[in-house]
Amino acid sequence: MAGTAAPTAKRDRTHYLYIAVIVAVLLGIAVGFAAPGVAVELKPIGTGFVNLIKMMISPIIFCTIVLGIGSVRKAAKVGAVGGIALLYFTVMSMVALAIGLIVGNIIDPGTGLAVTDAVKETGQAQVDAEAKDTVEFLLGIIPTTLVSAFTGGEVLQTLLVALLAGFALQAMGDAGRPILRGVEHIQRLVFRILAMIMWAAPIGAFGAIAAVTGSAGLDALKSLAVLMLGFYVTCVLFVFVVLGVLLRMVAGLNILTLFKYLGREFLLILSTSSSESALPRLIAKMEHLGISKPVVGITVPTGYSFNLDGTMIYMTMASLFVADAMGTPMSIGEQIPLLLFLFVASKGAAGVTGAGLATLAGGLQSHKPALVDGIGLIVGIDRFMSEARALTNFAGNAVATVLIGTWTKEIDRARVDEVLAGRAPFDERTLLDDGHGSPAGEGDGVPLQKSGEKEGAAV
Repeated sequence: MAGTAAPTAKRDRTHYLYIAVIVAVLLGIAVGFAAPGVAVELKPIGTGFVNLIKMMISPIIFCTIVLGIGSVRKAAKVGAVGGIALLYFTVMSMVALAIGLIVGNIIDPGTGLAVTDAVKETGQAQVDAEAKDTVEFLLGIIPTTLVSAFTGGEVLQTLLVALLAGFALQAMGDAGRPILRGVEHIQRLVFRILAMIMWAAPIGAFGAIAAVTGSAGLDALKSLAVLMLGFYVTCVLFVFVVLGVLLRMVAGLNILTLFKYLGREFLLILSTSSSESALPRLIAKMEHLGISKPVVGITVPTGYSFNLDGTMIYMTMASLFVADAMGTPMSIGEQIPLLLFLFVASKGAAGVTGAGLATLAGGLQSHKPALVDGIGLIVGIDRFMSEARALTNFAGNAVATVLIGTWTKEIDRARVDEVLAGRAPFDERTLLDDGHGSPAGEGDGVPLQKSGEKEGAAV
């Protein structure tokens, strides 16, 4: 009887935790409007919480990929997952750009705004933000040392090291099994640390939201409401029409049901403006859903750099807005080359707050310098648009993981139905699912066991 009571108590406590996050968000908004000066000073609280979670991203990605690849017998399976993922990311990014282009040309939001000297200076200042060209981005994937991948905070560097380690352990066969067992224990440790960090979420949410509300204020919201609302509507259409239809056609799932399962992650992103704050939990939840470790381990981290649907829509609409506001509206012939340039430039953008604005500024400076002055017009509301960017990016990566799992037949459909129906709840205490084995459903409680291994081989 005691064994059944403890998990219930843990679930109840995490339920209260996320209620506290909602209350903290509302309080943060209230403080932001009532005392903007004080609210802006609270920004380090939100930044500190996001940094705590980012601290856990590298070890979680490393453990997930090493366990997934190291225990799969055929390396070709991993290559197929990566190839399908990159092709899908490219296609969906182009779709997002096209939708943003259509809506941006319809609503024509920038006409009539005045670009003052102060606005021009603000716009130029954004170019100084850290931005990489394509060559620097690709070379940056290679870490300085094997260990620096974990200390530099670069997701793709960790991904590269983890892939190499996974393939090496795969080639070692039985000799690599003790190492896999050690990595499995490290994974349990890092997920338990992450679960502890999540208890600071209400404090982080309060600081982040208060700072955003206090720095923007009502004036910025009113003057740029058309652009904001147009962007929000475009993101909603993309997520529920494009991604929703794809998910229904390919995987036979309702997108609202999937999003309900990921509700706490969406709340976390909404309160921090950063999709990276939910990356570790997305990895854990997608595995719990019934998608194999190799698919989750490759698709999610790669998607956070290559599948930025919200950022694509943002850069499209923001470019058109700035051009209109500067009194130099672009023709379709001018829009398409600029957007293709931004499409490439965005691959260096991270999932953190402000990266979209920095990439837009850097892209315009390289391709159409005359428009950089107008970026100052959207600086005030960028943080509010960052919310929608992050939510859309996260939704796109969650859906992508399910789709790629379905295409590669690395998904346990019976498990998916059970989890989404609420009959197999996610363990908020450990963030791990010890009872889930391979995509086919066989397992002995050892997370590193995957399809292609016989039951008991890892014992």
